[in-house]
Amino acid sequence: MAGENKILAEKILEQLGGAGNISAYTHCMTRLRVTPKDESLVNIAAIKKIDGVLGLVDEETLQIIIGPGKVNKVTEEFAALIEMTGGIDLKEKAAGKKAEINKKNATPFKLFLRKISSIFIPLIPALVASGLITGITKAVVQAGWLAGDSQLAIILSVIGSGLFSYLGILVGMNAAKEYGGSPALGAIAGILIINPAVAGIILFGEPLLPGRGGLIGVLFAAIFIAVVEKRVRRYVPQSLDIIVTPTVSLLITGIVTYLVFMPIGGFISDAITNGLTAILDFGGIFAGFVLGATFLPLVVTGLHQGLTPIHLELINSIGNDPLLPILAMGGAGQVGAAFAIYVKTKKPRLKRAIGGSLPSGILGIGEPLIFGVTLPLGRPFLTACLGAGVGGAFQAAFNIATTAIGVSGLPLAFLVTTGHVLLYLVGVLIAYAAGFVFTYLFGFKDEMAGEFD
Repeated sequence: MAGENKILAEKILEQLGGAGNISAYTHCMTRLRVTPKDESLVNIAAIKKIDGVLGLVDEETLQIIIGPGKVNKVTEEFAALIEMTGGIDLKEKAAGKKAEINKKNATPFKLFLRKISSIFIPLIPALVASGLITGITKAVVQAGWLAGDSQLAIILSVIGSGLFSYLGILVGMNAAKEYGGSPALGAIAGILIINPAVAGIILFGEPLLPGRGGLIGVLFAAIFIAVVEKRVRRYVPQSLDIIVTPTVSLLITGIVTYLVFMPIGGFISDAITNGLTAILDFGGIFAGFVLGATFLPLVVTGLHQGLTPIHLELINSIGNDPLLPILAMGGAGQVGAAFAIYVKTKKPRLKRAIGGSLPSGILGIGEPLIFGVTLPLGRPFLTACLGAGVGGAFQAAFNIATTAIGVSGLPLAFLVTTGHVLLYLVGVLIAYAAGFVFTYLFGFKDEMAGEFD
């Protein structure tokens, strides 16, 4: 397996123009992200045809989709190949990063979403792990296999729930770091919001409510403390910086947080949660269909990156998230579409691409299928969206919700509220079936798959 990963890394690097053409690289859950020095040396068509490459996205960086788990190992081999040639020059890396940020499609809105993504994406493994432990523990207790007051159940619950009690600290830390401040001060900004002692503060005749403003308030406070820190540092002598700058930054941020950010954050949080719940209550099945059907286009454009704080805020405000099961149907509709293509196509390369991407799709990681199969083919992407809409309508009809966030697909069943797990899985199967039927009947003909010859 290690040899296969090395061979794949070598093939990718060759088509990228060699180690000397790489100014920066990293990876996420499914993609190797590369910034080439000279894009004219990159053979995108050849990269797409490499066995093991599930797709390619050319945006701010060149994003080569390899799949969860495997991308980590391939990136290690890729890094080793780069280091064999002397590594990446730091000055060139900085210049490449600056050029990346200054690209014409890096609009202020996209840059904002990228920052939101950078704040929350590093937390996803912890969110998934904590959510699954909590969800599985609840399921086992509900099934009667473990007593709810047993020490094992209590231990598992404490392990799983800890993150959600102190999530504001991690969000504050990442937010301050992303905006050029000290992570520790960002963590304190989060503590300002969630500290139980806040209940002892009375402003305008009313006691403050710990946690009021939620993660929205935390983001405001953490970004603000980063900005204040940088401004204060300009005027403080270097010899006094370690004492004066953090103290002044925290004092100013604390006062502004309790007077401004908590009330405003609470108002925005209420608007988001009340607005979404009203849409689902009023729109019902129709709202579920529209939300489910439009999620895959959000993923393609990157706009889904801004939804993580909304999911978390729903859980924080109303105790569950009715939006996530609906949006999870996007991946399910696409799985059904991929099955239909697999059944109809006679092209071995397309079958291999689907076979390599389907397990990830079933487990809730849909990008390999999106960018490697349905989106390049065109029409199957639309029929997958229709299948997702049918699944979303079902989830909305039965008011399915989750108690935490995590990957979608089948694993999300462990996070669904008590008593609704079976209904959620039925909705997944319905989205599979709808995506399959729409694609098989209207979405795919083998001649559409010319690039997979």
